Amino acid sequence: MKPTLLSLAAAAALLPGMALAQDPEYATLADTQFIFNTLLFLIGGFLVFWMAAGFAMLEAGLVRSKNVTTQLTKNIALFSIAALMYWLVGYNIMYPGDGNWIIQDVFGTIGPKDIKSEIDAGGYSNASDFFFQLMFCATTASIVSGTLAERIKLWPFLIFVVVLTGFIYPIEASWQWGGGFLSQMGFSDFAGSSLVHAAGGFAALAGAIVLGPRLGKYSKDGRVIPMPGSNLALATLGTFILWMGWFGFNGASQLAMGTISDVDAVAQIFANTNMAAAAGAVAALILTQVMYGKVDLTMVLNGALAGLVSITAGPLDPTLFGALWIGAIGGVIVVFAVPMLDKLKIDDVVGAIPVHLLAGFWGTLVVPVYTDGTSFITQIIGFFAIGAFVFVASMIVWFILKATTGIRVDQEAEITGLDMSELGMEAYPEFAKG
Repeated sequence: MKPTLLSLAAAAALLPGMALAQDPEYATLADTQFIFNTLLFLIGGFLVFWMAAGFAMLEAGLVRSKNVTTQLTKNIALFSIAALMYWLVGYNIMYPGDGNWIIQDVFGTIGPKDIKSEIDAGGYSNASDFFFQLMFCATTASIVSGTLAERIKLWPFLIFVVVLTGFIYPIEASWQWGGGFLSQMGFSDFAGSSLVHAAGGFAALAGAIVLGPRLGKYSKDGRVIPMPGSNLALATLGTFILWMGWFGFNGASQLAMGTISDVDAVAQIFANTNMAAAAGAVAALILTQVMYGKVDLTMVLNGALAGLVSITAGPLDPTLFGALWIGAIGGVIVVFAVPMLDKLKIDDVVGAIPVHLLAGFWGTLVVPVYTDGTSFITQIIGFFAIGAFVFVASMIVWFILKATTGIRVDQEAEITGLDMSELGMEAYPEFAKG
């Protein structure tokens, strides 16, 4: 068969491309995969970093004005401490490799893992992985901050953050993401409904129990005394920032963007993440109207966040309708769980325990509905293994801090506000204290 003019033209067009592919100055397919995988980690990482601002704004809006500066201080300090501790020991604990991290990395080299990459085409930059994983570590600590607001001393809280981010979180996260026993038994937590969110919730629960409720929160006859936040505009802004950051939290947990199927998976994760958040918000919107006769904005905000936590354990496999009902149930959980905690006299200022712990359990439990190779029993075992370790370890640290430095400000300082007693400055000095 003789070549046609069209086939000759096509061959001529391909020749320059073939020459470029052989030129070492041009990227190969494997190089391109390395570039895009690394880019996913970096983009996802700075989106999750932006969640630190979301937590700061949410908490600043939900505490009273006399405590706003303290919350802002805690949030920037805890992120910075997490960055140092995860570099110093946490990353090595979470990804121990073949060595014994206790002997080799702490008592031996006493140093962080070298993140300089041995360039492996088709893989990703070690530095980008470290950067991305660090953001999850810091998020765990951010969850604790809001629950314990308005009555905890600054420095004991920050000491707890040192332990949480350097040791407690990396140990339990290594059980799944570091190839530990949960991973080997078939437990599945795609982006951290249990490993990050419920872990932060368990640490917060332990702290709330040891710390006790705010003065005047519960009357002697069992009534709950409302303590409205200072700025619902800031709280709403914080929720939208968290919602946006969650696209990086879940999307980049695909861990690869070098193929068409990986990019399609990231897109599906984005869509499911957004759907779950919206469904959680709408569920809380409708339910508070039905239950209380009026919509509660704080419940709607936490409903959206609970929807996000609920989808985090398995954001890839569900259909959009699946993401909708998973997120909606997360929103319902929050509306019922907040008053339940008040009945137990567990004072959670921002509702982090219902959002992160309880919705985290729901999100972890529901994974087998859409994900092959997982079981409800395995998911339950994994969740409670993580919860038991984090809760007990956190409780021990809180009790030690209470017995040594003390963890609660005195009554006068709490009434005056932590901004003046702890920092000597106010967020809104021109206004009367709230």
